[in-house]
Amino acid sequence: MNIIGLAAFYHEAACCLLQDGEVVGAAAEERFSRIKHDPALPVEAFRFCLQAGGIDITQIDALAYYESPDKKLDRQQTCGVPKSTVEDLVPSGAGLIEQILGEKLGYEGPILFFDHHLSHAASAFYFSGFRDAAILTVDGVGEWATTTYGLGKGAAIDLFEEVRFPHSLGLLYAAVTAYLGFRVNSGEYKVMGLAAYGQPRYVAQVYNLINPQEQGQYSLDMAYFDFVRGNQMYSPALCDLFGAPPRQPGAEITAFHCDVARSVQFVLEEILLDKVHYLASRVDSPNLCMAGGVALNCVANGRIVREGPFEKLFVQPAAGDAGGCLGAAALAHVHLTGERHSHMPLSHVYWGPAWTSEEVAAILLAAEIPADDFRQRQDRLLEKVVDGLESGQIVGWFQGAMEFGPRALGARSILSNPLLPGIRDRLNRLKGREMFRPFTPSVLAHHTAAHFDLDHLSLFMLETCPVRSPLALPGITHVDGSSRPQTVSAELNPRYAALLEAFYRRTGCPLLLNTSLNFRGEPIVCSPIDALLCMGRMGLDILVLNDFYIERTRLPDNWDVLCAGWQTQQQSAFTKHENMIHDYLYTFV
Repeated sequence: MNIIGLAAFYHEAACCLLQDGEVVGAAAEERFSRIKHDPALPVEAFRFCLQAGGIDITQIDALAYYESPDKKLDRQQTCGVPKSTVEDLVPSGAGLIEQILGEKLGYEGPILFFDHHLSHAASAFYFSGFRDAAILTVDGVGEWATTTYGLGKGAAIDLFEEVRFPHSLGLLYAAVTAYLGFRVNSGEYKVMGLAAYGQPRYVAQVYNLINPQEQGQYSLDMAYFDFVRGNQMYSPALCDLFGAPPRQPGAEITAFHCDVARSVQFVLEEILLDKVHYLASRVDSPNLCMAGGVALNCVANGRIVREGPFEKLFVQPAAGDAGGCLGAAALAHVHLTGERHSHMPLSHVYWGPAWTSEEVAAILLAAEIPADDFRQRQDRLLEKVVDGLESGQIVGWFQGAMEFGPRALGARSILSNPLLPGIRDRLNRLKGREMFRPFTPSVLAHHTAAHFDLDHLSLFMLETCPVRSPLALPGITHVDGSSRPQTVSAELNPRYAALLEAFYRRTGCPLLLNTSLNFRGEPIVCSPIDALLCMGRMGLDILVLNDFYIERTRLPDNWDVLCAGWQTQQQSAFTKHENMIHDYLYTFV
């Protein structure tokens, strides 16, 4: 049975193929189009999924769509949309979506529509491996729901309570993100990182914005917000409340901005903890599943693990809208068969495109790029990479199938030595990132407890924990003493684990600094060409493409110019110019 899951027309378009109950392909459209958070119909991701499954369009049994277009249209017609987004309205309603899928994809088979938050819930519960679990989904907004509470048991999911638009934890956090001068729908994680530098001096003001209520409910004071009809997330009243004008993008970040970030992060964590305790009072299960964009707040997740009432937490690794395609496909499988597709816990997300070493060799030959060929010599390749890491070089690491979701997990990564002072600042400069931004470690699973306050696997970098290593690890330790580790094992990623083992033998350190292989504002690389362009733009010292080792010092002197000539500038109707109003207003269409 072949089920296509599809998420589109919001802000993270993606596609997956569930084939006989197994995910054989999943990717976000941004990786192909090179437009970050591309919301367009995922045509290229769709083509990839068909190729990954070895099928053509006639062999699709059903297409599962991750939201209800009719219910979404009802919200838009009832509440309206922001003035600045009217011209970008995507055709709504199930009939029009069906028409678009027929015209753009050539698909004319059965289409199943599932509510947005049900797709989120399914993406977590059906991939958790839990037989039963409490389910919490939290995001900006789906059709009407912004937060849902539910129970998953066997193949059934019951979402028994919801918070409805415009009241939303995601929109609260997005409003403060915009106030602090970061882009909505992409800069929220910057606020989370910035919070560690501040003090919670404005908690009382944030609680003026949101009123926690009994059971699962809460409400926003809409006097402080302008996202329903206006051109920005917040109203002038919010600026008056904090006693300062909004920070302009790119302006200096002051202690005030850090304190506001810390305050909204604190309130978010407190409300989530309160609602998790409420959920535990309603659902008799030791397990909790979470999804929705807010579930990517790894600091809050860490507190839920340590202080919450549940024994186990599973967060869907592509918890934002892209992961909705997984949930929709899993729901369609239940709809068609009466059974969930799997009872096994998700162990990896290496579902994207991969290139053989022969294909990489052909690309390097055509581009006349000098490279050392280590086919059939993995041990020597790893030792050469460790030579570079130990001497402080920055390594681009491109291996196997691309990860699905926002985290680089050792397939499309930049690696460096976490022991070196100043390595974090150097990497932030190379990537064009703000200097306060932290980096994360990949650690050998069997060494985790010796370096982190973590007693379980963390495969997908979705929770923070205190660093307690006997080693000084300036590259991956945040200012508050925390980090967000990925645990790595030879069973799930053998070459990456072998590299970590080689680095450990040489240095006594079983972890590496791991960040995504991309430049600021760009999606994580997908293809070898993308990786070569990234190397040229960023100035990486080394790039490892499968079995090939490329040194920057051996590249032509005009490499940057050549890369610029390769780079195709692509824009969509959703990315019209660098500082468009949409960057600071939640995408409702």
